[in-house]
Amino acid sequence: MDTADLLNTLGRALGPAQVLTREHHPDALTAYEQDWRRRVHGHALAVVRPGSTDEVAAVVRACAAAGVSLVPQGGNTGLVGGSTPDASGCQVVLHLGRLKAIRAIDADNLTVTVEAGCVLQTLQEAVAAQGLLFPLSLAAEGSCTVGGILATNAGGTQVLRYGNARELCLGLEVVDAQGGVWHGLSGLRKDNTGYDLRQLFVGSEGTLGVITAATLKLFPQPNSRCTAWATLPSLDAAVNLLGRAHRALGASLTGFEVMGAFALSLVARHMPALRLPFAGEHPLPYAVLLESSGQDDETAARAGVERLLEQALESGCIGDVLIAENLAQRRQLWHLRESIPLAQAEEGPNLKHDIALPVSRIPAFVAHTDILLLRHFPGLRLVNFGHLGDGNLHYNVQAPANGGGASETAGWLAEHEAAITHLVYEAVAQHGGSFSAEHGVGGFKVGELQRYEPPEALRLMRAIKHALDPAGTFNPGRVLAA
Repeated sequence: MDTADLLNTLGRALGPAQVLTREHHPDALTAYEQDWRRRVHGHALAVVRPGSTDEVAAVVRACAAAGVSLVPQGGNTGLVGGSTPDASGCQVVLHLGRLKAIRAIDADNLTVTVEAGCVLQTLQEAVAAQGLLFPLSLAAEGSCTVGGILATNAGGTQVLRYGNARELCLGLEVVDAQGGVWHGLSGLRKDNTGYDLRQLFVGSEGTLGVITAATLKLFPQPNSRCTAWATLPSLDAAVNLLGRAHRALGASLTGFEVMGAFALSLVARHMPALRLPFAGEHPLPYAVLLESSGQDDETAARAGVERLLEQALESGCIGDVLIAENLAQRRQLWHLRESIPLAQAEEGPNLKHDIALPVSRIPAFVAHTDILLLRHFPGLRLVNFGHLGDGNLHYNVQAPANGGGASETAGWLAEHEAAITHLVYEAVAQHGGSFSAEHGVGGFKVGELQRYEPPEALRLMRAIKHALDPAGTFNPGRVLAA
């Protein structure tokens, strides 16, 4: 099947309006051919927008017959170049945004069945209207999609209590490399019938199959939430406070975010409408945003957090403390935390390192790596923040503030990116961590996977890829090297 025949076949399967080509839609492809940070620019043969699982299967069959590879794409909010086409002009982008239905909410089973193109915030709001909670929450929730969060095993701010996307998924519907459909949406919490296929596809970044729908866990909406902001003299103090919070709050500890003073200063600089707590005072090096939620009433929940923070104050573990008095203040505190990546973008080009470490090793890693980077790259600015409760840091790097423009900064980063990233990831490995916590491998970190994963693990991964996608139809060159 040649290119013209393939495009005609796709047009018949989906309708001509859902097959975008440069010839007929010269300005429409750009949004699908680059990532949101505009670091990756590809060139697609076509962008197809199926509206059902059957149409996805028809696209896969047609592309497999033509020997054309597919790049599944959801909200395209990823940070590792995993959902954009390469520069060959030979790949088809499979955009799943039209598969957005919430098929069923089962309040008794505490599950929701939802299609892959549904935006995360839309899902959250739909179940909240029925008094239920889908707890996965992250900064891109207004644009990322269910399929994308499952394909990358996304984490976010409540992993400490509820787990990553993997822990929240009970079932999947997947189109395989032959265009067949696995209907695995049972929603069972106990099912030991053979291999757990669902776990293969979650986190596989579109390299093994196309997730078209999922059955996800729901929870009752908490009766209470108590949110607090505390300043700290060190990361050791933050780890100390986390241990205290685990012991004092138990399962009600929902979130525990750490933010470096420089990261917060970027928010203050670029988003002056957002008021930082204790902004007029000499800032301590770190701040923590802590949240407790559960079925207790508000008075009891607040009392538990107050006792925790009083004891931490008496021990010298923390400095200043603010407990949110109402929903608006709680949202403002979270908005400050979630605005750090946007403030970084406003400051200029930067490097993102999404890493995971044992919580106990984080202070040593940061102390060691800060010194190492500044020794080799004087003036480098470190934007350190993340999900301390589950050991996930966003150990990001901003170029030196030398007065140059964006192009000069981008040039400096491009020149030094490989060396900086190598130093960071070597330090991560030395401290027993992972170079990818929640963003995935995509195209950016394929080399790191080859370097840091044991040969036995790589052999097993390649065997799985070959078994499920022998022709390399799905997202070639992502996760595993060709």
